Amino acid sequence: VALKRMLNFNVPPVKNSTGEPVWKVLIYDRFGQDIISPLLSVKELRDMGITLHLLLHSDRDAIPDVPAVYFVMPTEENIDRMCQDLRNQLYESYYLNFISAISRSKLEDIANAAIGANAVTQVAKVFDQYLNFITLEDDMFVLCNQNKELVSYRAINRPDITDTEMETIMDTIVDSLFCFFVTLGAIPIIRCSRGTAAEMVAVKLDKKLRENLRDARNSLFTGDTLGAGQFSFQRPLLVLVDRNIDLATPLHHTWTYQALVHDVLDFHLNRVNLEESAGTEGTPAGARPKKKNKKSYDLTTSDKFWQKHKGSPFPEVAESVQQELESYRAQEDEVKRLKSIMGIEGEDEGAISMLSDNTAKLTSAVSSLPELLEKKRLIDLHTNVATAVLEHIKSRKLDVYFEYEEKIMSKSTLDKSLLDMISDPDAGTPEDKMRLFLIYYISSAQAPSEIDLEQYKKALMDAGCNLAPLSYIKQWKAFTKMASAPTSYGNATPKPLGLFSRVMNTGSQFVMEGVKNLVLKQQNLPVTRILDNLMEMKSNPETDDYRYFDPKMLRGSDSSVPRNKNPFQEAIVFVVGGGNYIEYQNLIDYIKGKQGKHVLYGCSELFNATQFIKQVDNL
Repeated sequence: VALKRMLNFNVPPVKNSTGEPVWKVLIYDRFGQDIISPLLSVKELRDMGITLHLLLHSDRDAIPDVPAVYFVMPTEENIDRMCQDLRNQLYESYYLNFISAISRSKLEDIANAAIGANAVTQVAKVFDQYLNFITLEDDMFVLCNQNKELVSYRAINRPDITDTEMETIMDTIVDSLFCFFVTLGAIPIIRCSRGTAAEMVAVKLDKKLRENLRDARNSLFTGDTLGAGQFSFQRPLLVLVDRNIDLATPLHHTWTYQALVHDVLDFHLNRVNLEESAGTEGTPAGARPKKKNKKSYDLTTSDKFWQKHKGSPFPEVAESVQQELESYRAQEDEVKRLKSIMGIEGEDEGAISMLSDNTAKLTSAVSSLPELLEKKRLIDLHTNVATAVLEHIKSRKLDVYFEYEEKIMSKSTLDKSLLDMISDPDAGTPEDKMRLFLIYYISSAQAPSEIDLEQYKKALMDAGCNLAPLSYIKQWKAFTKMASAPTSYGNATPKPLGLFSRVMNTGSQFVMEGVKNLVLKQQNLPVTRILDNLMEMKSNPETDDYRYFDPKMLRGSDSSVPRNKNPFQEAIVFVVGGGNYIEYQNLIDYIKGKQGKHVLYGCSELFNATQFIKQVDNL
């Protein structure tokens, strides 16, 4: 909503205006691009009158009769470039929007450039948008993408970090969270664990919100903000947790669609990049193998199949794709029949759109063509993505890993020794084995004895694993042992069902043979459990000493005692140090059972197990 308002020159778009939109150019930097791209497609931008969207630091030609909307971070080089644009008189008028608040001195730089360029009248508006965060789903956001290594798990947990570096990292995180609440238009009540980075974030955010509320003239939380209508009159709860309370989940193998895509494929800001395997047949001997095609697909909120199934267990997804495919084929046959009647057999899709005036005279089947083509696009997309995921599951036996790790995390009896799993040459990559072992190590109440550990290490080395991450996890475990008991993960293990007949039957797109059909039982992960305690006001030793901040109270108090005893309706969980889709999915599943309640999940960065291990490796 905020972005659309900005693109409409900062006035709310009128719903039913039939007129053409005002044509304009959008100029963004990489930060702006990352914020816009998961939310608005090129088509939606065009509907809003954006004919061109260009990066600020690219070579741009002058278009003197068009207004330009800028959406950039207020950095030194961005400001210099904007001043240069003014001097070169590139556009008719300039609407300058800063992703995060611009400082007084930088504003003066722009003003001076405008005076120098004689362009003061052309600078129509200057706005701080407070949009310095990236929304990936209706209920999920992440702080940044461009320089995420600055706020990464590794950056926060480096042993040699200085106080000033830590301050900078915390300020970056707080700036984004502040933007998030300005956009929501709500002042949260903040709870956080003590003695962690999350606590530093809480203290700074509380201070920043407080200062903004004090300054009544310029407060961002009064009157008509965008968020006023979005939330009930009750204030939301913000739970700040530290990644270190649970290092097993980021390493966990998973079984739901979205989390699997993120784990095994290249999935980033809602876009998945696939390498299509080139067919080997038909290549003459001695010819060079065909180059692999790279394809990328956007998995967005408008994709109904994705919305419905991103949290489903994988076998269910495969079955649903198959069903969609069958229903599509039936419709397609109908359309083919009509096409041949119309005599446009074998024409390309363009011809069909040219016939749109005749469409009215034709049956409803043809009028549903655009819909049908869209359906086909989605089916192809999910067939490709799911097939790519399935290849990983089968070649790495990910179903076995998932089931085994769930058993470890829920302390059930294991049907196969860990050493056998590690030394099985057919199961998984060295990294899969390392993930399994780390989860075992993190979840065990007593660390394995030195003799056992040596034996495990040898098996891991033989399997080709890199043992570097273990030393960090060892230190972490020793440190958290002093701080608290190991986190428990509930006691539900997945139940295998018989394989579905449809997927097993030979006509299916997916050869699911040998893949276990595991069904999930809802069990709350540590982050979800903490949220449940704080949102429902349950007393629990795990969360009883969480600090309580209310930025609206005149004097801040260092208490753990909540003023408000009622359960919350809305909550935001934010993980300092990075999050993942497993946790997100777990929260969503948890809140489905609570009527009328909402949860948003945010994290300083999103990483999958591979990326997480890399960070731990360097610590």
